This record gives sequence, C-alpha cells and structure tokens, in this order.
Amino acid sequence: MHKYLYVYIVKCQDGSYYTGVTNNIELRLLQHNEGINPDCFTFSRRPVVLVYNEYFSDYNQAISFEKKVKKWSRAKKEALIEGDWTKLKNLSKCMNNSTSENLNRE
Repeated sequence: MHKYLYVYIVKCQDGSYYTGVTNNIELRLLQHNEGINPDCFTFSRRPVVLVYNEYFSDYNQAISFEKKVKKWSRAKKEALIEGDWTKLKNLSKCMNNSTSENLNRE
C-alpha cells in the first residue's frame, strides 16, 4: 500500500495540461498513456508526459491542492512546473480591485 497521495500534472500531446491525484503515480501515468477510459480528458491527447508531481501524506491536503491547481491558469501551472515561486506569487495577486486590500487603495 502506498502511504502518499501524489498531485500530478501531465502535459498532453496537444500541449494542454491535465492535473490529477493518485496513490500510484507510475500506474496512473501508464493508465493515461494506455487510454483505459475513452471518456478521460487525456484519452484523445496521448501520449502524456509527467511534468510535475508532489506527494502528500495527508489525504485532505492532496485533494484540496489538486482542486486548487485544476482551477489555475495555464501560466500559474507552468510557474509551478518550473518551480518559479516568484512568478507563481505574482500570478496569484488579484489584479481586478475586488479584494479589500485593493478597495482600500481608492
């Protein structure tokens, strides 16, 4: 039994990214590339290449992080993949004046 959950990002043949969570990253990558499920996002975008993974010992943290990353822009995902924390932080800043910090500047 695997004691970690992995949040992973694969780059698809068409250049798109897929984010998922698994307890066996090698098996999951194999499943993506074998095309087990025709309804899967990656089925028509094979082959896929693993470009990022991070392991979590806490199930809830892994699921939470996966859901967060799935909502991120392509630029934020690429900053994560590149390990560019400064770029990721800058891309995470709210730029539309909707936060209380931005509203207080007016």
